[in-house]
Amino acid sequence: MKVHYECASCFLRQAREALDLATEDEDLKMQITEKTNKILCSQFKEGAVANQIGTEIHRSIKRETGNLDPYHDLRGKSDEIAMQFLPRVEKILEKDKSLKNYLKAAIAGNVLDFGALGLESDIEGLVMSTVEKDLAIDHSGELGVELKIAKNVLYLADNVGEIVFDKLLIKKLHEYDVEVTVALKKYPILNDACMKEALDVGLDEVARLITTGTDSIGVIDHDLSLDFKNDFKNSDLVIAKGLGNYEGLGEMDLGDKPVFCLLNAKCQPIARDIGVKINNNVVLKLN
Repeated sequence: MKVHYECASCFLRQAREALDLATEDEDLKMQITEKTNKILCSQFKEGAVANQIGTEIHRSIKRETGNLDPYHDLRGKSDEIAMQFLPRVEKILEKDKSLKNYLKAAIAGNVLDFGALGLESDIEGLVMSTVEKDLAIDHSGELGVELKIAKNVLYLADNVGEIVFDKLLIKKLHEYDVEVTVALKKYPILNDACMKEALDVGLDEVARLITTGTDSIGVIDHDLSLDFKNDFKNSDLVIAKGLGNYEGLGEMDLGDKPVFCLLNAKCQPIARDIGVKINNNVVLKLN
C-alpha cells in the first residue's frame, strides 16, 4: 500500500512510543528523532510504500538504542489479554461453528496491536466488540470454496497475543483437510509474533512453523528469505493477518494465487484504501 498523508504523523507517533520503550536516554531520543525525520524527509513522498518506511524507522530505533525488542514487555501484556478473553471467544464459537465466525474471532485478535492503535488504547474493550461485529467486506464464502480445493495453506501471522485466536482458526481450517504452515517474524519488530511466542502458545501443535527470514513490518518482497519465498510459491492458498501484511502483499506480484487478508481497519488510510470505514472488519480477497 502506498502512503497516505496521515501516515507521516503515524510514523512519528510510533517512533516516539518505540523510543520511550527502548531507552530512557533523552539525548539519544533526540538524536534518533532527528534521524527519523531525515528518513521521512528523504522517503515520505507520493507513491512510497508504507510498510517499507515503517520498517526502516523501527530498525533504526533498534540499531541506535541497542534495544533489539523495545516492545518486549507489551508482548507479555498482549498474551495476558488474549488468554483473558479466550474462554469468552470460545463460548461464542460454540454457538456458531461456521468458518465465518472463526474468521471474525481471528480478526478480533488483530485488535491486539499497540503499534497501530497506540499505547493508551482500550485494547481490552475493543476485543469483544470486534468479535461481535459483522464483516464490512465478507469474502468468507470464496475462502471456503478455495479451502475445499487447496492442499496446503500459508498463514501469515501478525501480532503476539493475536496468535492465540489464530490457533482457533487454524484448528477450523483442518476440517478442510489442508496442511497449514504459519510464517512468523525471524526477529522482533513492534509486537509482531516470532517463533518463541508461537511455541509458547502451542501453535506448533496445529501447524508447521517457519519464519519470513527477516524483521520487516508485514512482507517486503526483496527482504524475504529464499526459503519463505519457496513456501509462498508452493502454497495453494495464502491467508494473511493484519495491516502490515495487507500493505506489503499489495505491492507484490501475487500471480493467480488466491490471497485473503483478515484484518480490522484500525487506521483511516487502511480503511480508505480498502473502501470501508475505520474499525471495520474485513475478509478480503486480494486477487
